[in-house]
Amino acid sequence: MKTKVLILVGIFALTMFSCSDELDLKPLDSVTIDGFYNTRGDFDGAIFAAYSSIQDFWGTSTETLSERGEYWKLSMVITDDVSADPVTAAGDQISIDIDNLQLRAADVPYAAVYTQIYEGIYRTNLVLENLEGENELSAADKTVLEAEAKFLRAWFHFQALKMWGTPPISDKVLTDINNLALPNATQDALYTFILADFATAAAGLPDSWDASNTGRATAWAAKSFIGKVNVFKEDWPTAITALADVVDNGPYSLVPNYEDVFSFTNENNSESIFEVQYGGPQSDDNLWVFDDTHSENFKASQGTGRGWYWDAGNGAPGGKLGWWAPTQDLVDSFEDGDTRKQTILYEDGDMYFTTFTSLPYDTEWSSTNFTLKKYRGEVNTVPGNHAPNQQADFNNERWFRFAELKLLYAEALIRGSGDLSVARMQIDDIRTRAGLAATMAADGDLLNAMIQEKRVELALEPHRWFDIVRWDLGPTVFGGAWEDRFSVFPFPQSEVDRSGGMLDQNTGY
Repeated sequence: MKTKVLILVGIFALTMFSCSDELDLKPLDSVTIDGFYNTRGDFDGAIFAAYSSIQDFWGTSTETLSERGEYWKLSMVITDDVSADPVTAAGDQISIDIDNLQLRAADVPYAAVYTQIYEGIYRTNLVLENLEGENELSAADKTVLEAEAKFLRAWFHFQALKMWGTPPISDKVLTDINNLALPNATQDALYTFILADFATAAAGLPDSWDASNTGRATAWAAKSFIGKVNVFKEDWPTAITALADVVDNGPYSLVPNYEDVFSFTNENNSESIFEVQYGGPQSDDNLWVFDDTHSENFKASQGTGRGWYWDAGNGAPGGKLGWWAPTQDLVDSFEDGDTRKQTILYEDGDMYFTTFTSLPYDTEWSSTNFTLKKYRGEVNTVPGNHAPNQQADFNNERWFRFAELKLLYAEALIRGSGDLSVARMQIDDIRTRAGLAATMAADGDLLNAMIQEKRVELALEPHRWFDIVRWDLGPTVFGGAWEDRFSVFPFPQSEVDRSGGMLDQNTGY
């Protein structure tokens, strides 16, 4: 899937309108819905369109909502691991406000991510509904495609649940233009729906795909998410069973060298459970249309703006923005001798690498004295990872890694009164790779040891905020700035308004 165009521009738009009986003109330069969903290739393309909505979480666009990497703000900038640089990020006040826990329902990030989530869900529902029509698919094709569409539908709903708590369940394509709003769902209903879709995916997806389809969801990925969702649900027995199956029987293993996990030349490695696939140097490198809802065609096979936003600014070579930077608090959380730190961030004394040059890192480039290095660094300076104008990068986002799953397994065992020796083993496997000794935490402190390990292992990946919320660490991390309402984000005010009272805003927003 890596080398394929992942979006069929117009699928979304084509389903919004239909011709009347009196005037049934067929466009000469595009495909209509009635003529599209027929072959396996057609359905694969529609599935890829749903995947591409995930890429748009970090998209940049001046045509839709003026998105500028919005998901990074909601998953990372908001946390104690990242600070919005008051100098370089001055042109993006929302970054600074979110960093200060000023969350407003009318702000762009909530609408941007909500739109991409429900666009992705819509696209999966299109696939599912058209599987039932006349087409050339075999029974085996239908089984796999249903499973893959339901995997993605569950994935999108799970992200919505984590962000908004009681978002709507969308299980079909709505066609009445006057009746498109959906109500809030209960968390119980959401968990039931999500887990049912992941169960279908686990039963119908292959254990692996051939090389031409690398990156598509597998049965083992579905089983892994069943475990993760049950951790969030706090159903410890079910989570333990699911996660133990993946650890004991699944195809995953830790990559021996932590830096290699994030290397462009080591995408979809043995640690990858689910990875957001980006394009390559053959893709369009226009950063300002990093979304597949832009009017230009075929934009979703591009890369990510990670380097553009995160690489050092304030006069650093390469001319990047440097809006967001690792905090001193994150740096202080690493134990002496932890080899992960040198992969995760730049600090004083390091060599700073761009595609064209390397030179000593200057702490003046960042207000915190640190810059993100994960997914960057010398190992990722290879030309194929960068667009010619240096705005786009093509290194995949490692969304769900085996290291995280092992820590989820440890958490389930600890909180579910399971075998603590097995929980300790999961933590120590990860510490060993980091060059650290086995944890010395007593059994009663093992949960805190796991929490600490997860923070540093997954530093500058989009997980910390959701862990802070579900572990009730808000008051501990943020002190008097914390408010209970922050446990969920505000629904986009535009969605609440257009729902005509059907979608209730979260309390306090």
